[in-house]
Amino acid sequence: MTDTASTTAPARALIAEDEPILAAALAHALRRLWPALEIVATCANGVEALQQGLALRPDILFLDIKMPGKTGLEAAEELAEQWQDGQDGPDGTPFPQIVFVTAYDDYALAAFEQAAADYVLKPVNDARLGKTVERLQQRLQAAKPAATTKTATTPAPADDNLARLLTQLQAMTPPAPRLQMIRAAVGNSVRMIPMADVVYFEALDKYINVVCRDGEALIRTSLKELLPQLDPQQFWQIHRGTIVNAGAIASAVRDEAGKLSLTLRQHPAHLRVSPLYAHLFRQM
Repeated sequence: MTDTASTTAPARALIAEDEPILAAALAHALRRLWPALEIVATCANGVEALQQGLALRPDILFLDIKMPGKTGLEAAEELAEQWQDGQDGPDGTPFPQIVFVTAYDDYALAAFEQAAADYVLKPVNDARLGKTVERLQQRLQAAKPAATTKTATTPAPADDNLARLLTQLQAMTPPAPRLQMIRAAVGNSVRMIPMADVVYFEALDKYINVVCRDGEALIRTSLKELLPQLDPQQFWQIHRGTIVNAGAIASAVRDEAGKLSLTLRQHPAHLRVSPLYAHLFRQM
């Protein structure tokens, strides 16, 4: 196999896999199929993958979907948010190529295909991994001219493939009954909040802060559990920790650094938009 990246510095990869035997098998296969590839770290969980990804800034991440601490999807999402808000790093390092390692069935794999995201199946197969290696080499080679001509004032786009994948996988989650009312604790009482009164939801550790025009209240759940119960036409996820009522959005504003934030109707808050969800606010 031709290594198109071998004419310059070798590509660098990080592997995140909680099963040591599978991690070793993937590393061995990569060394055989792509001898010039440098494997800079092997991580046993999603938290370590996020930390090492930010510290080492590799060109490629191989992320197991199901890992302790954080899943591969969660690690990728948080990495995109923290990688200088989706822009190139301070040293000019572009956002890495991501390959998901998965044991999902054919139905779930359709999401990866539709999002044009790279994936390899467990156990690792040389033929399938070889195709992924070829695509990675081509993408890294194609990205070089863009990386050298990009200016500091031009933000790099978020990883649209990752954004589409997250949206597609969320759509595959079995729909839960739509919430008509939020029951939230306020002191010693329970407040009944109509969904139309909610401006946005904000994750706070083990709680969610329900922000309304006339006050706030806490509910004990996670955004991951809440999201399937919300009408996706009315409530948009704009950040790993924020869901906003679309009807409450007044405008989306991009600052000089390229960061996107929302101003709201009848509420003073300004909400930051993760680069993964910036596509929601592109001009029609």
